[in-house]
Amino acid sequence: MNRFNQIFDWIARCFRWVGFLLIYLVDSALLTFATMQVNHPTVVNRSIGLMLIYSAFVLAFITWRYQKQLQSNNPRHFGRTKLTGARFGQLMAFFFLMYGIQMVWSLLISAHILGTPANQTAVNSQTVQLPFWNLAYSILFAPVIEELIFRGIFLNYFFRQNSRVMNVLGVLFSGMIFGYMHVTSLSTTWIMYSSLGCILGWAYLHFRDIRYNTTLHFMNNALSLLAYL
Repeated sequence: MNRFNQIFDWIARCFRWVGFLLIYLVDSALLTFATMQVNHPTVVNRSIGLMLIYSAFVLAFITWRYQKQLQSNNPRHFGRTKLTGARFGQLMAFFFLMYGIQMVWSLLISAHILGTPANQTAVNSQTVQLPFWNLAYSILFAPVIEELIFRGIFLNYFFRQNSRVMNVLGVLFSGMIFGYMHVTSLSTTWIMYSSLGCILGWAYLHFRDIRYNTTLHFMNNALSLLAYL
């Protein structure tokens, strides 16, 4: 019976995590719809208003669930860690590692060895059509929600044990799923996105504070998107 309860609990966690992801995807779909209606200002304004209200709900709800999760089960002692000179240097080292991956990726695209991924092309197109809201969403909102879902909630839902094996597996699986959410096929581009996800997972386990991840994600998205303006 105990084994059955464990399996049932694991399945329930899967459904809950997918639910968080779907809630987020609905939010991004509202922005996509608003961007598609760029020639109809009234529809855009109403869609953006609805998106802002819904985004506030999503942020509050997922943040609350993350905090409740840490209160009930937090073997790695995630929380808040004070920013010191050493931690700032480590944060920048993680950022430059992500930046290095982005540079290699950009060079491969420039050399026509790789094509620009469809996900990035779509983001660039939306940014051109509705620049302010797409930039604000991608740089300010998406990093917070994605870190809560893909790192914060995911690792404590499915890789709770604070052991080397579970930590490595957690980083790898969270990175691969993060990559798949950006590229739905096994490819070099998927490896690139997965690598970025793994670095963010590693940073989360290193700093034990989701705010460092959000900062890294923010800087990475800002660098990627502002380069196209």
